[in-house]
Amino acid sequence: MNNLPTINIVPFLEEDIGSGDLTAQIIAETRVASAIVVTREAMLCCGQDWFNAVFKQLDEKVEVGWLCAEGEWVEAGTNLCTLSGFARPLLTGERAALNLLQTLSATATQAYFYAQAVLGTGCKVLDTRKTIPGLRDAQKYAVVCGGCYNHRIGLYDGILIKENHIMAAGSIALAIEKAKLIGAPLLEVEVESMLELEQAIAAKPTRIMLDNFSVELLVAAVKKVAGRIELEASGNITLDNIRAIAETGVDYISIGALTKNVQAIDLSMRIDLDIN
Repeated sequence: MNNLPTINIVPFLEEDIGSGDLTAQIIAETRVASAIVVTREAMLCCGQDWFNAVFKQLDEKVEVGWLCAEGEWVEAGTNLCTLSGFARPLLTGERAALNLLQTLSATATQAYFYAQAVLGTGCKVLDTRKTIPGLRDAQKYAVVCGGCYNHRIGLYDGILIKENHIMAAGSIALAIEKAKLIGAPLLEVEVESMLELEQAIAAKPTRIMLDNFSVELLVAAVKKVAGRIELEASGNITLDNIRAIAETGVDYISIGALTKNVQAIDLSMRIDLDIN
């Protein structure tokens, strides 16, 4: 997912606003205001289009002026953007807009750290389908923004045969044989031992996922495959061990933590209602 996905902001607003923002009604409809968004943490800024879309959906006249670029690293205390317009839409959209910006920036920041950790090895870090419900496309975009890569977007754009699929199909060979009849740009099989690796090599998928292999076993697997099939390492990979895993020679490393273990960036939106 290299391009910006289609943004449908309506569900995010509906869950927060429902039948209407009761609190905002204490402010006169004609009251105007300005606001500024500040980050309390260092981060890679990501999600500006989602943030903008919240306010454009509420009031097209709201103006958002970004003080940093999408994908730019900013330090704690940095002013990210300014807003101006009627006070009601600024107040109503505040939470939804910040939720999206803080989550996508957290995802991009996490991806950035992992991408930097393997720099120069030639190994690509991939995300997984372990995303926050409703934010699949957005988080996949944020991963790329941070310098990592997308695995499958969903179940529809690639085949990944895992342990339960193998059990249901009967064997690695049978599972791959049936998958080849379907036809897909990616046909990957997960293996958990060197014996299973040998079976997978014989069946010739396009990629083999080495699940929870030690560094020593990864080295042995890379030597055995000898470049004939793409190799992907997965399982219990952290910033502490990813460099060593990348240096074994695997082509890819997939990490669920890129999207499922993110901690939202601490952002603040300060609104000034004293404009005449």
